[in-house]
Amino acid sequence: DNHKDRLKLAEQLGAIAIDFSKAPAVDQVLELTKGAGADKGCECVGYQCCDKHGTEHSNITMNELVMSVKATGNIGVVGVFVPQDPKSKDALQKNGHMDFDFGNFWMKGQSIATGQANVKSYNRQLCTLIAAGKAKPSMLISHEISLEEAPAAYKHFDDRDNGWTKIILKPEMTGKSNKTNTKQEAKASK
Repeated sequence: DNHKDRLKLAEQLGAIAIDFSKAPAVDQVLELTKGAGADKGCECVGYQCCDKHGTEHSNITMNELVMSVKATGNIGVVGVFVPQDPKSKDALQKNGHMDFDFGNFWMKGQSIATGQANVKSYNRQLCTLIAAGKAKPSMLISHEISLEEAPAAYKHFDDRDNGWTKIILKPEMTGKSNKTNTKQEAKASK
């Protein structure tokens, strides 16, 4: 990623944040793993993945995962990929396809699992962790807003504006909320 707010959030969750604006992500992962590559990698962006200049290329993350995940490693894809993206400038992407490095993927013997998370397999365990105070998914919420504010909030989110990570719409709120970005602003002020 290259968004400072998301990198900071990743670090708060215990991840090693990789800022691709400082050096290529693949190089950073290989350096951290002494050339071996990560055991597993996860594509979380989807078809709207962008290069460091903000140009959309749906294949960047997938191909970088092939390069940065070790031989026989696993790649998970939870980012959304669509069957068609008519607004894309890329001919392949318009039809839901991408230029994927299948040769290196095959040579490394990697595997890919895709799709939405099987929530039913994990929801009871997650509820138990939340109730015990061991998991705090609320820390991911950047904004709690009224329904009236939803169109503007979606624009911020779609434009990838700084600080707009997870938005909760609260129908009981009316008008402009006074508490946008409360979760992350509170952490930043500490």
